[in-house]
Amino acid sequence: MDILLTGGSGSAGDVIIRRLVADGHTVHALARSALAAQKVTAAGATPVRGDLAELTGPTPPAWSDVLDKMEAVVHAAAYMEFWGPDDLFVQRNLLPTLALYQAAVTAGVRRFVLLSAASVSTGANHAATVDETTETGRPNIAYSRVKLRTEQELLALPHGDTTLVILRPPFLWGKREAGNLQGFVEAVEAGRFSWIDGGRHLIDFCHFDNLAHAISLATTRGEHGLTCYITDGDPLPARDFFTPLLATRGLDVSKAASVPRPIASTLATLMETAAKAWRSTTPPPLTKWIVAFMGRDRTYDITRARTRLGYSPVTTVDDGLRQMSPSGKTHR
Repeated sequence: MDILLTGGSGSAGDVIIRRLVADGHTVHALARSALAAQKVTAAGATPVRGDLAELTGPTPPAWSDVLDKMEAVVHAAAYMEFWGPDDLFVQRNLLPTLALYQAAVTAGVRRFVLLSAASVSTGANHAATVDETTETGRPNIAYSRVKLRTEQELLALPHGDTTLVILRPPFLWGKREAGNLQGFVEAVEAGRFSWIDGGRHLIDFCHFDNLAHAISLATTRGEHGLTCYITDGDPLPARDFFTPLLATRGLDVSKAASVPRPIASTLATLMETAAKAWRSTTPPPLTKWIVAFMGRDRTYDITRARTRLGYSPVTTVDDGLRQMSPSGKTHR
């Protein structure tokens, strides 16, 4: 089928494009710059020059006419930061997403796949394992709060003949310079990395290959409103995941210091309060999100993805580490 992809030049973009093309689809990727167009072309997509933000203007942009020819839209583009006010993420993420979805519905696009985030349930919800029926609670960062609001508002909109499927991956990984890893690399290099409770808490994550596989499945499977967590299906203690993962970047955290969770939580609250008082545009060294992610068990039940999408992880943790390792060997 003909698919319009947003976020094609982002962290996961080339993996998504290659997967969709390998599965027999023709991919048209939105590109707002010449460099972005080069990236998506190299991955196998046809670039569509334009910017999502143009959809929120008074008149539809010329590029939106391409939707009339599309059978599916995969919306993977997002402004992703762990710090900032809700209004910023509303402007950059929510409003363009609503506009794209409404334009797709009007054009009669058959399927719309939204890349959301597992962190919509990270915050007030302290459950060790969650699935799609678990109450999300209030997410503890603006990015995630707006992601949850986006899901809710899309599901409330008229959808015509368009089927909406929502995917929620957690920590994305699988490339040396991309995904959610870079923030941890910078923390180690700055001497700010510490384990919480010795890194013993279970965490969940999603390799780019597995995300792309789930996206491809969602372009043809699943009923309207289907929401699925997507993971590698192999949760690990934080220490057992991040030690070999950071080793692929030449960083040794095996002997890093550890902070008890109650102390880490208090420090994060104090640091965030100070940063907000100073109206800092960058996050403090320790945040409530980091404490929630590293300082308590959290896994995601992917039974629904397995049964409703036919999803099964295609890349294991060991395979992913081997791909990232300069020596081609797993460090696990």
